[in-house]
Amino acid sequence: MLALRLARGAHPLVQLRRLLVAAASAGTGFLLLCTLAYALEHPGAGAVLRLAWCLAPITATAYFAVAVARTDPGTRPRSGLSAVGLGPIRLMVLATISTAVACVLGSMVALLFFLHLRGDVSGLPFDGAAAELLAAERPLPLAGTLTLLAVVPITASAASALALRPRPVKTTGKAGGKATGEATGKEPGSEPVGDTDPDAPAPPPSGLPWGVALLAAGLAVETYASGSGGGPGSGVPMPGVGADGNPVGVLAGWALTALGLMLAGPGLTHLCGRLLQAVRPGAMRLLAGRVLQAEARLIGRPLGVLCAVASAAYASIVLYAGPRPEAGPLTALGGLLVAGCAVLTLATAAVEARQARSETTAALLRLGAPATVLRGSAVLRAGALFAVFGPLTWLVAELAALPLAR
Repeated sequence: MLALRLARGAHPLVQLRRLLVAAASAGTGFLLLCTLAYALEHPGAGAVLRLAWCLAPITATAYFAVAVARTDPGTRPRSGLSAVGLGPIRLMVLATISTAVACVLGSMVALLFFLHLRGDVSGLPFDGAAAELLAAERPLPLAGTLTLLAVVPITASAASALALRPRPVKTTGKAGGKATGEATGKEPGSEPVGDTDPDAPAPPPSGLPWGVALLAAGLAVETYASGSGGGPGSGVPMPGVGADGNPVGVLAGWALTALGLMLAGPGLTHLCGRLLQAVRPGAMRLLAGRVLQAEARLIGRPLGVLCAVASAAYASIVLYAGPRPEAGPLTALGGLLVAGCAVLTLATAAVEARQARSETTAALLRLGAPATVLRGSAVLRAGALFAVFGPLTWLVAELAALPLAR
């Protein structure tokens, strides 16, 4: 009940983000139900492979739901809440419930739309418009339908609870400080703070070498798999197109490439901050570099994911440019879901970063810092990120599409 009251009293922009989570859940749930309809008409391994294609939209929806839950002001720890029983654990539960409610709402919309296109629900336009494609002559199994519709709410809720769980924070052993490992009321999902000077730049993330290694491994696996070829049975059917698709090794290479870019994103963002501060920086460059270093873990991973999605989109354009079947509506829906969730996750992470530095910005303004310095710092940060991630995305896209073009 408290979660519903917090949801009702939220800001319109917060409500909009929750509605976008519900929309993403609805699209993913519709894809899962379409896979179930295909399995009713074509039982066998092909249905399982089509279900595997839904893993990307499911992951993207859960990732976006976690980003929205992290920025929810109704579940952010504030002074005095622990005294009334709303500590970090209770707030994590409330955020998880809010995520589950939004995803369940989206799943119900997906079910109603799916039944409407099958012709099971009448009284609206386009009754039974896709009856043949959605196996309208076969009854839907209740257990299978409910299981598929529960995938997105369970996945998103579990991911939100895992990301927002209270974490122990290490502090220095100075007088009046907390003991090492003691849980604090710090915002759930934030990174633990080490024994560092608050005025010192943030330490660099440690995932850059692993990200580069996975990126190289993914490109190598994709090149080898595309060169080895395969018969008609070695492909993975794309949703909405024919049975001949990409070799499984190519898909594994894409997955490794995406994971590598996500792991390398925070390190590359931190590197952008260091480059901005190189060679006798002024106040604007120093401020922009410090902000990028402090927010590297927050916006670096969404940036890496967006780069992976952009490179995959380019590779898909190259794939369908050849003598292959055109992308069907379900393929377009899946791609739109993944790309939309990636863009919205990055925008939500930017909002979270802005909220995190709001006190610092207010302090700078009180000290007399010109607003033009703050705006110029934001432009420098955006330009540095584009200068690093733009060419990287183009390079990865060219390398990923090169084996497919042969």
